[in-house]
Amino acid sequence: MLSIEPSALTERDTYKFLIGSIVPRPIAFVTTRNGDTINAAPFSYFNIVASEPPLLSVSVQRKNGVMKDTARNAVATEELVIHIVDETNVALVNETAANLGPAESELDRTTFTTAPSDVIETPGVKEAKIRMECKLHHHVPIEHDGKVTADLLIARVVRFHIDPALYEAGRIDAERLAPVSRLAGNFYATLGETFEIERPK
Repeated sequence: MLSIEPSALTERDTYKFLIGSIVPRPIAFVTTRNGDTINAAPFSYFNIVASEPPLLSVSVQRKNGVMKDTARNAVATEELVIHIVDETNVALVNETAANLGPAESELDRTTFTTAPSDVIETPGVKEAKIRMECKLHHHVPIEHDGKVTADLLIARVVRFHIDPALYEAGRIDAERLAPVSRLAGNFYATLGETFEIERPK
């Protein structure tokens, strides 16, 4: 086994080890609001925090200590909409990863259309099979060596929007959802083969 001390690595090398090891990673496609501009971007540092209340986490890495639009908007408005990325929309979602200014909407690079939210002011994307209106529950700046390197957003789901084709007896059909996950580099993965193992009692 290789034994490596993280402090001996560059940030980039640490990043490569993490994204190559923690796979597959679900992708959050997030819309936020900056005045009349709707910013949109994908994030693969994303997961469930709790079900009571329903909380999700999205970690937004800073570049040279500067907050990204998504984090800045979410903190300012205390709102965000999180969408699940699937096989039908991943190519368009990838277009929103472009580096644009805060007054430019990444959605303009796509054919996505916005859908008004029920509970919050920030709109979502109509074409996503699942979108979740969220209110910011907690913002945790991640500090290291005296500087903030990331913004951890804990978001509380206040409304679920689910394609009826996925919904059956209170459950989501994962195969119909056909989610896409992130690997390292430019690689992604589809759901693939599934199997079941019962938990011990």
